[in-house]
Amino acid sequence: MFKKYLIVFFVSMVPLIELRGAIPIAAGMGLPFIQYYIIAIIGNMIPVPFIYFFARKILVWGADKPVVGNFFTWCLEKGEKGGKKLQATAGKGLFVALLIFVGIPLPGTGAWTGTLAASILDMNFKSSVLAVMLGVILAGIIMALTSMGLFGALGALF
Repeated sequence: MFKKYLIVFFVSMVPLIELRGAIPIAAGMGLPFIQYYIIAIIGNMIPVPFIYFFARKILVWGADKPVVGNFFTWCLEKGEKGGKKLQATAGKGLFVALLIFVGIPLPGTGAWTGTLAASILDMNFKSSVLAVMLGVILAGIIMALTSMGLFGALGALF
């Protein structure tokens, strides 16, 4: 059983997969909802401070390197594009926009991209982490509803 929880934990840390992939995997393994939901959220949130403080610096450093330069440049451009789009759409409601960006489980949105965008936009650390965490919680609810069905998710809570 512990091995299954570790799988959920580590899958939720993987970029692009994150909690959006970990929750259906956990549901498929038959784990109890509340336990895997909390573990997936924790796993998805652990990389956030590291992304906020270090990702942009590493990407800028590696953008001109021969082997990784193209990929790092692509990541920087994606983060900047996402950040500018988020800022243009949100205006002063950047917190809510970041929450929704992270919370809607679509390809290319999530804690990793949202945190990178917040870092590139120089958002306040505490407010960006809170927005990302609330977005991860929202994405977890949406994924639970889709992977277990509405009545299955409600039954797991009550």
